[in-house]
This record gives sequence, structure tokens and C-alpha cells, in this order.
Amino acid sequence: MDYFLTEEQRMLRDSVRRFSDEAVAPAASAIDRDDVFPRQLYREMAALGLFGVSLAPEAGGSGLDTTTACLVMEEIARGSGTLGNAYAIPVEAAHFLNEHGNEFHKGLIPGILSGDIIPATAATEPDCGSDVAAMSTVAERDGDDYVITGTKAWVTFGRIADFVVVFAKTDRNAGHKGISCILVEADRKGVTLGKSEELLGMHGLEDCQISFDAVRVPVRNRIGPENDAFKMAMGNFNFSRLMMSSMALGMAQAAMEDAIAYAKGRRQFGSEIIKFQAIQFMLADMSKDIAASRLLIHHAARLHDAGRSIAKEAAHAKLFTTDMAMQHISNALQIHGGNGYSREYRIERLFRDVRLSQIYEGTNQIQRLIIARQLEKEYA
Repeated sequence: MDYFLTEEQRMLRDSVRRFSDEAVAPAASAIDRDDVFPRQLYREMAALGLFGVSLAPEAGGSGLDTTTACLVMEEIARGSGTLGNAYAIPVEAAHFLNEHGNEFHKGLIPGILSGDIIPATAATEPDCGSDVAAMSTVAERDGDDYVITGTKAWVTFGRIADFVVVFAKTDRNAGHKGISCILVEADRKGVTLGKSEELLGMHGLEDCQISFDAVRVPVRNRIGPENDAFKMAMGNFNFSRLMMSSMALGMAQAAMEDAIAYAKGRRQFGSEIIKFQAIQFMLADMSKDIAASRLLIHHAARLHDAGRSIAKEAAHAKLFTTDMAMQHISNALQIHGGNGYSREYRIERLFRDVRLSQIYEGTNQIQRLIIARQLEKEYA
């Protein structure tokens, strides 16, 4: 795989791998146990320039490509799924504001890249997940303002965000064609943080519900044209699904490394268990599927940078990689035997953290629908 990377990509990947091994991985257990946002590590990622690696230079980024962002994500998530998730949020926010925002929105990008401004996105609602058109949050026009009312759930960074990108109905009767995207500063009157989400894994991301009680924001805060946010979000999902795929890939890579090390050191029936064919087959399948996932992700990333539509390819990568990661992290835990069920070993945390990847950024059932619909168009 290295053969197809540029020297710059290899150097950056290796630098991030060292950061992940030396700073992220040693802190991961405490982050999981204490469930507190790792602000210092977040700032260190920003200081390394990681949030802008694939952003255009004119927007303050490094001007590298999507493959590079995927490489960075894989290495960060290899050390901690939480930090991988935290890496994705500013990266995706900066891309979204740069592509769709006005001068006011773009003025926030330098603060996002430096880690001084923390963004969040609020799309999901307590009664509305995959069915985005069913959202009940509304933004009603009142002169030069929008008045936003509704409740959003599962807002990652919700408790610490400086602003929230809110998806709301601006035309109640138009389904997904009546949704707009509006930036809401977290300190505006009527913004209320609800209960924190007590999650199975991915601890430390300050998830919570957020309620908007007649929150008044100026029209200039709207991102992109009115009623056009669904299309914008779908385009952004292609990039974010590659991020989530790379996150799952990094965790699967960590699980395989742990399983190999454990199998080499664990003796049963007079031999290291890595000598047993049952263990060898599980490890071989891990290696095969991790390699296949990396190829799927990087193929989609290169198509994305070439300006091609990647709805199907991003869904391929997300579906295959996250299912693969769940399966093989489970197998890696099995190789650890009873020790895999103990929090003393990293594999227990990986098992809990990776489960989110099959739900996040469109469930894997939705990915299958996307692929099927793309096939229907291709073979019409």
C-alpha cells in the first residue's frame, strides 16, 4: 500500500502514528473511564495541523487530499476511537463551511482549525434518525431573523460546542426539500443543553440533547440556500462516511495487532496459541479484510478528489469496513479469551467503541439502500 502513497503522505502518516502511539493511546483508557473530553489532545491535534490537512490552502488548510485525511484518521483511531471521532468533527465542519458558507461562516474556519472554536452538528432528533424528512424542528422566518424551535439528540460535542449547525424545517410541507441549515451560537437565548447521553462506548465526546426554544438568529447564519440543506448534507455524507470508515479501520488494525501480540505470548496445551490453526485462520481473515477495507476507502477517496460522484463507493467503504471491524474486533476479543472481557485489556474498549460505526453517518441498512438505488440507476 505504501508504494502508492506520496513521500509527503508517508511522512505525515508516520508522524501521526508516533503521536498516536506516544500521546493518544496512553490516554485512551482514562478518557474512556472518566468520560471527559480530552481537550489537551484535541488542541495538540490542531497544533499539528491535522484538522486542515485536506482543506484548500486558500481556506487555511494544507491542500492535501482526501486519502491523506483518511490516513490521519486511521492512525488517530488506532490509538483511540474517541479521538478519531473528535478529529472528524472539525475536519468535516471546516469542509462544510468552506463549500457552502458565506463570508461570516468562512471567518470561523481559522478558529476551527486552531482548536479555539469547537463546532457541533445537530440533525438527529429523539423521534427522527434515518428519516431526516420527518424532523420536527422548525425555523420560521421573522423579518431578518429565523426563529428556531425543536429538540435535537445525540449531539456530539454538544456540551462544549461554541456553535451548532442545526438542520430544521423552513417549509413544513415540503419533506426533505424543505430543510435548511442554520448556524446557531451556543450562547444564544433559548438554547438549552439537555441530558448527557450515557453511551456504551466512545466516551469523552460530551454528547447531549439540545433544545431550541424560540431561538432567534439572523438570516445571515443560514448556510447555503433556503430549503436546500438535505442535498448539501447528502453530499457531505460522502466525505464523512470515508472518515467513519477510516475510524473503524484504525480500530480494527489495533485489534489485530493486539490479537497477534496476545496469541504469541499466551501458551495453552504446551504451545503459543498463535500456532493453533483456529487462531491462525481468524488472524488471516483479519489481515485479508483489513487490507480490502483500506483499498475500498482509498479508492473512494481518490475518486472524490477527482470530482467524481462517490455515493456508491462511500457506501461500499462504510458498509464493508464497519461490519468487518465489528466482526474482527469481536474475534480479536475471542482470541484474548476471558482476558478480553476485562477492562485491563484494550480490546474490551475497542469492542464497545466500534459498535457506533455501524450506526453513525447512516446506518449500515441505509448504506445497503444507497448501494441498491445506485445499482438501479446504473443498470436502468
